[in-house]
Amino acid sequence: MANIVEDFKLLFDRPNEPMVSTKGDDKVLFQLTEQFLGDNYKNNGIEINNRFGENATRVVPLKSLKRTPAFTKARRLPVDAEFSVFLPAHQEMADEVIAELLAVPENQLQDLLSTCVFARVHLNPQLFNYSYSVALMHRRDTRNIPIQNFAETFPSKFIDSKVFAKARESATVSSKGAPRIPIIIPRDYTATDLDIEHRLAYWREDMGINLHHWHWHLVYPFSSTQREIVAKDRRGELFFYMHQQVIARYNGERLLNNLARVKKFSDFTEPIPEAYFPKLDSLTTSRGWPPRQANMRWSDLNRPVDGLVVTIADMNRWRRNIEEAISTGLVRLPNGSTQPLDIDTLGNIIESSILSPNRDLYGSLHNNGHSFAGYMHDPTNRYLESFQVMADEATNMRDPFFYRWHAFVDDLFQRFKESPNVRPYTRSELENPGVQITAVRVESSTGDANALNTFWMQSDVDLSRGLDFSDRGPVYARFTHLNHRPFQYTIEANNTGNARRTTVRIFMSPKFDERNLPWILNDQRKMFIEMDRFVVPLNAGQNRIVRQSTQSSLTIPFEQTFRDLSAQGSDARNPNLASFNFCGCGWPQHMLVPKGTEPGAQYELFVMLSNYELDSINNPEGQELSCVEASSFCGLKDRLYPDRRNMGYPFDRPSTTAANIQDFANLPNMSLIDITIRLQNITEQNPRNPRN
Repeated sequence: MANIVEDFKLLFDRPNEPMVSTKGDDKVLFQLTEQFLGDNYKNNGIEINNRFGENATRVVPLKSLKRTPAFTKARRLPVDAEFSVFLPAHQEMADEVIAELLAVPENQLQDLLSTCVFARVHLNPQLFNYSYSVALMHRRDTRNIPIQNFAETFPSKFIDSKVFAKARESATVSSKGAPRIPIIIPRDYTATDLDIEHRLAYWREDMGINLHHWHWHLVYPFSSTQREIVAKDRRGELFFYMHQQVIARYNGERLLNNLARVKKFSDFTEPIPEAYFPKLDSLTTSRGWPPRQANMRWSDLNRPVDGLVVTIADMNRWRRNIEEAISTGLVRLPNGSTQPLDIDTLGNIIESSILSPNRDLYGSLHNNGHSFAGYMHDPTNRYLESFQVMADEATNMRDPFFYRWHAFVDDLFQRFKESPNVRPYTRSELENPGVQITAVRVESSTGDANALNTFWMQSDVDLSRGLDFSDRGPVYARFTHLNHRPFQYTIEANNTGNARRTTVRIFMSPKFDERNLPWILNDQRKMFIEMDRFVVPLNAGQNRIVRQSTQSSLTIPFEQTFRDLSAQGSDARNPNLASFNFCGCGWPQHMLVPKGTEPGAQYELFVMLSNYELDSINNPEGQELSCVEASSFCGLKDRLYPDRRNMGYPFDRPSTTAANIQDFANLPNMSLIDITIRLQNITEQNPRNPRN
């Protein structure tokens, strides 16, 4: 079994190299028959495969397929083209491939491996990687096969294009004994501070944040021929909440950099002043990613090859229909009847997923917004240009316009939450009788009380798995990212009733708005970022709850974004590290804390011990994963979302009784304290980086 798991993992290796060659640092050869030869190797593929086999350490025989998949749609995508699930034609291709990979009977892993090899040989590498990842994640018999870190298999989506010539040079000279010296990626390589939006580049272009977004959409695809892949518990609400929290975090960072909160993009005909030049090349297409000049506008899309024939008038019509549903609280169904609108349905309508109850009426507002933004430079395919970064799940959070678009999307959700169809929380829904928080403090590993400390760190990423047609061995790129000193929460609570359980909810928000004035609650509630949520037992009497920052329900461990490259000396790929499957979904631990400022940014920390009887979910006992799941943003695999409350509770709705957070947090089971986030403007080496 161990070998076949390794064989599946090798299909992620060097995605643009042909299958006739060996895979992995150990030079494993897949023994191809004529059935598995692509068009380029029909005449001499067996001979070339055999020659590579002379130096292979292990040979993997492939089981002959009784029926080879036709892939009638998927094979239309050239192998040297970009792939995006936002494009309807590409969605249909991915649906076709995923359906084929899921159709292989369970526990017939040799058949599945052969089918996957056939798919990899004949399909676009990015289309294959996406479809293969989704299939592995959703088959019960492949749960132990880790999804490879996307930044390592397709590094060109994350790293300055200048790096790759140096990387191939490094691979060549290192194979002859030269030391493996990391390639330094400068912090400011996409723009200068003459562009005020570039102040946020450290956040928008962070590898962990972009990996989070890519992986979330792997776990929660919006399209499939098999409904159960999409129809996960509360996935529409989770689409709302995850993106709402992204906007809240981004707005907090803007305030820290002396910028106002992001302005929503609501007039689809207005010019977009924000330019973006990504400085990325595609190793698949051998072309640079198109930039966006300042003050470009959306245009009607007429790109039949992508399945995109949609106008701005369509977008406005869909918006009006969605706004009508929000104002009436009713969804119109295709048969003319109506049903009540809830947040989960609204999320599926806006995105839109196949769960949308009426796609003809409500359209595909969110997804097509990404396509409009991604094709401003060539809306009619006149110049045969590919899309810009806004149309790719792995790159779109780099672009300042992503946040303007999602501010518009979030505003639709907030209008629903503020409508008469959603009632504010009552006191009984907020309180926890008999439970009183008596003290809260935050303790940093530096010894500071109620102060968090951030700093810059340089971490190495191994590019070699995605560095096609170069010598083997690790090739390191070193880039600078934000990090913070570990800290812990200590909560003192008194329980005057019997022993019980409680849900601890921890949020944080800037204390003042962009004018340096105290917030009104209806604005500040949208600025609160979730830091942690967990269930603890409360004994009768006094209780002390201690929680480490690294235990956050929001984040994945640092090692799942940046592997411990020092773990095995020259072997950069420690197989014992946590897998990247479902557990690769989560906010990066190193970006849990906002940047802060050197003098110290003033924040408010809100802690609530909510009534577990109103929180609890009866989850079936399922297979426990070997890693900690970041359930706040990603839910639990094959189980219900682990909190009965609305996502974002208690800040997801406006209050009719409280004007500010001080009024709101005056219940005994709530506490509000001031904290300071201080940036130490120093750069430290990641201790996990390999030693030269």
